[in-house]
Parts: sequence; C-alpha cells; structure tokens
Amino acid sequence: MDSGRGDQAGFVRDIVAAQLPGYRAGSVVLLGEGEDNIAFEVNGELIVRFSKEPDPVRRTADVSGEVRLLAAVARISPLPVPEPAFADAEHGCLAYFKLPGRPVIDLPLPQRAAHDAVTAARLGELLSALHEVPVGPMARLVDVEDQPAAAWLDEAAETYAAIVSNVPMAHRPAIEAFLGEPPPAGGHPLVFSHNDLGIEHVLVDAATWTFTGVIDWSDAAICDPACDFGRLYRDLGATALHSALRSYRTGAHQAEAIGTRAAFYAKCGVLEDMAYGIETGRAPYLDKSLAALTWLYPA
Repeated sequence: MDSGRGDQAGFVRDIVAAQLPGYRAGSVVLLGEGEDNIAFEVNGELIVRFSKEPDPVRRTADVSGEVRLLAAVARISPLPVPEPAFADAEHGCLAYFKLPGRPVIDLPLPQRAAHDAVTAARLGELLSALHEVPVGPMARLVDVEDQPAAAWLDEAAETYAAIVSNVPMAHRPAIEAFLGEPPPAGGHPLVFSHNDLGIEHVLVDAATWTFTGVIDWSDAAICDPACDFGRLYRDLGATALHSALRSYRTGAHQAEAIGTRAAFYAKCGVLEDMAYGIETGRAPYLDKSLAALTWLYPA
C-alpha cells in the first residue's frame, strides 16, 4: 500500500469489501505506521495491516508466510494469538479481528508493578512452549537471527551516543561502564521464539489480570532463548525475570546462563526502546525505558 495515497480509508474499505463480503466497513482509523507496515482499525474491531515491502514477489511471500506462521503458533501457544480473517497477498494485506484486552504497556506503572511476577511467570510458560518446538519445521517459516553479542554492544553504543542528552545524568556512569565491558561469550543453543516479547505485545484484562493474547509475531525467529527473557527483564525488572525463569521448563544451570545473557540483552535493548520513544514521540516507550534504567543501570 502506498502510505502517501490520498484516500487510504477508501482503499481499506475496498479491500475489506472484496475479502469479507457482507461485512460493512464503517470507521477506518490509522493505528500506526512503522518501517515495515502500516495498520488500520476498522469498526473498532478489525485490524487491517499492509506491508510496505516494495518488491511484489517478496511482499506476497511475506504475507503468505505470516499466515502459515500464525497457524503454527496457534497450535503451540498456551495464550491466544491473532487469527487471520483474510489475507490479500497481492496487496501485502493481512487482517485479523482484535483480541480482547489491553497491552500491558498502556496500563499505569503501579498496576503493572503489582502484577509483574504473575505476568512474567505466565510468559515463562509461553516461552517454554515455544522453545520446546523442534527448530527444523519452524526454520521453514522464520529466519535465523543470531547476531554476535559484540554487534549488540556496538549498536547499543551508537544508540547511546545519539540519545545521551536525554539520559538522566545519574545513570550515565553505569551505562558507559557497561558499554566498555567485553560482551558475553557465544555458544548458546538456538530456539524458536517470539523475538519481540515486550509488554506492548502482551494483552490482559485489566480488571482480572487475565492474559488474553500475545500479538505481533512478525519478528519471530530462530534465536537465542535469552533474547525474550531479556525483554521481560527490561520491561518488568529482576523479580519478574526470576519468576519467568522459575516457570521455564529447563535445568538450573541453563536457567542461570539464560539469566546472565538476558541481563546483557536488557541493557542493550532499553537504550533502543528509549531511542524509539524519543524518535516517535511515543511516551509509553520513553516512560518505561526511564523506569527500567533504575534497575538496569542503578545510580
């Protein structure tokens, strides 16, 4: 979809009418636009997303592949995942009805903090289910992402240099000390994982704290099992990380190694999230990053 086209809403309605005969598309609201996709909400219930990939062959393959991926994930995930309502691969379009609940990132920090351990334990169970899946079949659906730790550290240093003026002075010495340390050694096993399991992608019923779904599987990959634990540590803190690891079905020695690498990924990732919040003006990302500095880079 051309994000610069004048009548985006009309184009979305035309796609929905062609793919869901009998469904009347009334309101069409732009939800957001990133580097890879632009997404709309129809009638407050249907998410219609368009790939911004310019190559039509690759665009078609990406959409078709994500449909297969969501079907595979639905079979193994203990939490609900989006179920495609339709896919129009030619236009790079994937649509699904919204899962109930609200993203954890949108809830007040005190409410999140009161449920950190429960949230992390549930997500540890999810990661157990994902990481136990044989890698071979999933490698036909997603890419392998195993960037060396040194590359993570280099990117974190570049990001820090770009945002340092926004980083509270009290945390700068700890960040700069971390950036000067050697990265952890490699040699870890690879697993299938969500690969972007931040609290913006976890849905809950805020009244009962029931988990209603995990969204945005577009970054799923074969990767280090510690990567998503790092995101939990980044967003929820050390107590949550320990809770997630306790519910994770693995040996104590492996859990300890995962926890060590998770801390490294969290320290790198919080700088990236902070930069994203600054660049896009999305206050929840900046706010959660500033809060995370207190446990990742204590003064």
